[in-house]
Amino acid sequence: MSVADICFSSVTMPWIINSILLDNQVISITACSLQMYGFMAFTSSEFLLLSAMAYDRYIAICDPLHYLLIMNKRFCTGFAAGCWFLGFADTFPHAWYTLRACYCGSNKLNHFFCDLTALLKMSCSETHDIERITYVEGAFLGFGPFVLTVTSYAFIINTILKIQSTEGRAKAFSTCSSHLLIVVIFYGTTLSMYMRPTSTFSLEVNKMITLVYVMIIPLINPVVYSLRNRELKKALKMVFQLPIMN
Repeated sequence: MSVADICFSSVTMPWIINSILLDNQVISITACSLQMYGFMAFTSSEFLLLSAMAYDRYIAICDPLHYLLIMNKRFCTGFAAGCWFLGFADTFPHAWYTLRACYCGSNKLNHFFCDLTALLKMSCSETHDIERITYVEGAFLGFGPFVLTVTSYAFIINTILKIQSTEGRAKAFSTCSSHLLIVVIFYGTTLSMYMRPTSTFSLEVNKMITLVYVMIIPLINPVVYSLRNRELKKALKMVFQLPIMN
């Protein structure tokens, strides 16, 4: 998860900073396609990793006695490798399309990095095929993991509500609350970006949405997940004189 955050930020942010500081806003179509491919591949991988984490939380809370048996090292390694492989395979058709597409009229990309939606707006080639591919892949690797995550949390919440003690329920909710927050933000922004017809795109709105998952999500991920760390809570108490939460 941390590697995915670092990589998909590193694909875009250095070029954005360079274009601002050096006023160098020119990029070749090959470099643009590679940037788009890297960004979408790491984003897709993170989608799948979030679902894998939801399944992990489901086993931990709903079937704790079998957790170590099910979530063993071999299974987790294969699960994570599968997420990365599918994430990179999923976005290959988009990169291939942008490399082969024709671009006419203005060569100014209405975005702060090479995003698929902006490239489709510039393209003079037929975009219906790549849109269909986007919807099909989005259904399997976008809504599919989302449904899996929601289903896992439905069982998790149902199990938590059956816990008799208030302290037990609080600890169980604490275990998955940080992950659920990231899921809502990340899935909400990315699905709203790519699962719409090109004719309904508003690039100005899309650029604002993109900022959320390009800059804000990687920034808050370490903070959100670290809030459960006891050492961090002690450090926060020392700095801000806050009470430590269990």
